[in-house]
Amino acid sequence: MKNVKNINRSNFFKKVFIKICRMFDFEIIDQANFSSPTLNKNLDQTLSTQGSKSITLPMGQVDIKRKISSIKIIIRTCTSELIMDQNKRRLFDCEKNEYTFRTLKSLIRSINKAKAVFNNINFDILVTDTNSSKEDIVKIKEILKSSNTDHKFTSIKLKEFENKIKTGYSKAKFSNMANFYYSLLRAKKEDGDIFYFVEDDYIHSANAITEMIYSYEKFATIFNKELVLLPSDYPYLYNNDHNTKIYLGEKNHWRLVFESLVTFMTSKKLIEENFVKLERMGVEWIDPWEKPLHEIYQKNPCLSPVPSLAFHCANINSVFGISPAIDHKKLWDENK
Repeated sequence: MKNVKNINRSNFFKKVFIKICRMFDFEIIDQANFSSPTLNKNLDQTLSTQGSKSITLPMGQVDIKRKISSIKIIIRTCTSELIMDQNKRRLFDCEKNEYTFRTLKSLIRSINKAKAVFNNINFDILVTDTNSSKEDIVKIKEILKSSNTDHKFTSIKLKEFENKIKTGYSKAKFSNMANFYYSLLRAKKEDGDIFYFVEDDYIHSANAITEMIYSYEKFATIFNKELVLLPSDYPYLYNNDHNTKIYLGEKNHWRLVFESLVTFMTSKKLIEENFVKLERMGVEWIDPWEKPLHEIYQKNPCLSPVPSLAFHCANINSVFGISPAIDHKKLWDENK
């Protein structure tokens, strides 16, 4: 009986201690039970709280000062061009519309998982399309309807950009520039916090959006400035012998990079502050086209996930495509 009384007494003081820790917003770890009593979670679960604190073992807690309120995902589609100005085939050797459909499905899957986690973030999807067939547009709209997320579809009127974009480009390049320019103008015009610009050949993992949200808040707090996140770990970045830094996100490592393609997540504030630079990508094809983005990365951090959260469905031999060290076939099949 004496032992029972001691156990009850111990449990009582433990409960009081946990309540006090919660009152002062302290977290405690019970390493014997591999749990956090203050969070009522096992340590292999997500311990962070969106908009409040990021907790990474064993590094401790970062109090979030940059809270995300909304995310608009702008997907630029074009099912009529397999690879711009190239005759190469893509990984898995499908027609272009198949990559577009699977990109949409993978994003919707990832958004739905994020929505289940983040109750205080508003999500919506905008598809901006150039030169897709009527049949493909019908299919895109069907996929959007299944998303349970606010969405819009817009067919871009290319004639409206003839006096804005410099002449001499191929039809494919002109369409690509017009689509990016339109999505950029929409981001500038619309209310919103975070904008995710996506090309229609990136297959996303289910946890991609969730990891990017947690990591954006954490890194923006650490750097104390707006930044850019990429979903993909590009192989060509390993060919550059550049110094870099590694940071801990929620479940992924992230490394500091200074180049990217044109699928990226950033804030409306960064877009507004750098609009003139970004607008150049809609007006002229610079070599490389992404050069204005690279200039932004000299002042605002750009981070890439390791391992990748999405892979670019380019040709198998392209250094701008297939991310290393992930199961591409599994991810492709999951989004059939």
